[in-house]
Amino acid sequence: MNVLNLTVLVENTVRERGLLAEHGLSFLIETGGEKILFDTGQGDVLEQNARKLGIDLSDIHTVVLSHGHYDHTGGVASVLKSMQHRPRLIAHPSAFLPKFTRNPDGSSRPIGLSEANRQAITDGAEWITAEGVIEIAPGLFLTGPVPRTADFEDTGGPFFKDAACTIPDDLPDDQAAFIETQNGTMVILGCAHSGIINTLRHIQTHTANRPIHTVIGGMHLLHANQNRMDQTITELRRFNIQHLHPCHCTGFDATIRLWNEFPGKCEPCPVGTTIKIRK
Repeated sequence: MNVLNLTVLVENTVRERGLLAEHGLSFLIETGGEKILFDTGQGDVLEQNARKLGIDLSDIHTVVLSHGHYDHTGGVASVLKSMQHRPRLIAHPSAFLPKFTRNPDGSSRPIGLSEANRQAITDGAEWITAEGVIEIAPGLFLTGPVPRTADFEDTGGPFFKDAACTIPDDLPDDQAAFIETQNGTMVILGCAHSGIINTLRHIQTHTANRPIHTVIGGMHLLHANQNRMDQTITELRRFNIQHLHPCHCTGFDATIRLWNEFPGKCEPCPVGTTIKIRK
């Protein structure tokens, strides 16, 4: 029997002694004999959490970056340094470009891939570009750039390509992972800056509209207004998802709304959570 194991290594919440939380995300995906690290958090807790959970990161085959923000790429250098061989690192080219956000007072701050992590990738990994749907392990796919078809979705924040905040960043590097299971498609999100509905629609165009069974990850709804939340809920109902694991950048208000709207289907996803899916 083929089984996919997903372990939460980095997330904003934790509930077990000895594990640590930070604003970031990292999942270990094990499937078909492959070990894939999906994002690396900020880099402060990834390795300690892995050790506590008895996970050896040195034999990772593939590192995936869902996009180029610091809270998903910060652990790249330390992970690559610990590896026994030169792994694949899969990311959209835009993940390596400068990225900024505007502060409430009008100033800006950098939120992209650090120079140290960029250099670590150059020196220690085989970079593979993700500019379309690609299979990265048996049955496990990356979406590549997600088409923006839902007019109520945006990137979820004031994101820019320059420190002066004059050139908006629509985050074409944002991507998700998906895999077919016995019960439907499992979707693994980083931040869903392309919009969760856009992402799910895109995935279904590549799975012959198979039902989406499980969605886990950041949904970047923390700044969503009432209209966006209402339309998101309406669209999510149409997918009839059986298991929702909102985390990281979903936001407290949005997470509460999802728990109320989908009783019995929302589940927590703190550091240490393990999900097993039959393929």
